[in-house]
Parts: sequence; structure tokens; C-alpha cells
Amino acid sequence: MSRYLLDSSFVIDLLNEIADRDTQGAALGWLQRNRRARLWISPVTLAEVLEGAEDMDAVKAYLGRYSWQGIHRAQAESAARRQRRAADRLGENDAWQAAVAECMKAKVLGRDDAFTRLGPAYEDYRP
Repeated sequence: MSRYLLDSSFVIDLLNEIADRDTQGAALGWLQRNRRARLWISPVTLAEVLEGAEDMDAVKAYLGRYSWQGIHRAQAESAARRQRRAADRLGENDAWQAAVAECMKAKVLGRDDAFTRLGPAYEDYRP
């Protein structure tokens, strides 16, 4: 069973598709095709999504269905290693997301070109 850390780009698109009743959207389609996937969100995902939310309580209630992965020492050390050796550094939030996913042996799921440098540790959910 595959493990995924949901990036805010995926979650925001998903929430917009749900609000618009867009049953043909890319995010909902990915969920339909990957029903057995194990899905997590991180504090980074939550903060980025809530920042633009019109109804924070509704968004928090919806996101409660996903597993939670916190950020601790291991993730901080992973983010630091990645940023130290990178000629082309990730943005800070992206570096944290990559570190969280790495520590949980998961892929980052989103639509952010910055993550393409993660290779097989990143999946773009759009067909």
C-alpha cells in the first residue's frame, strides 16, 4: 500500500473541486484511482491550506479524515541535510514537506514543479 504526504497544492485543488461539485477534477480522480493509498497531512500542509480558507472550521473538520504527521528532530535534520547539499534549494515549506515525506518513507503528492527534483519521491496527481 502506497504512502503519500498531501501537499497543500493537492488539498487546495481537492477542496475546490468538492466546493464546485467538480466530480471530474484531477484531485478527486486521483483519490478514486488510489483508494487504498495511505494519506497524511503535515503542519505545513495544514498551515498553507488554512491560510487561504474561507471557513477554517469546515476545512479543519474535513482534513481530520487524514492521518497526521508531525515535525520533529528527524524531519529538521533531514530538511537541513537536503538544503545544505542542494545547489538549487527548495523553498522552506517545500524543504519541510520533502523532509517529512522522506522520514515517513512516503511520496509527496501535489502539483508543484519544485518537487520534481525529488524524483520518485514525488507524484503529480494530474493525469
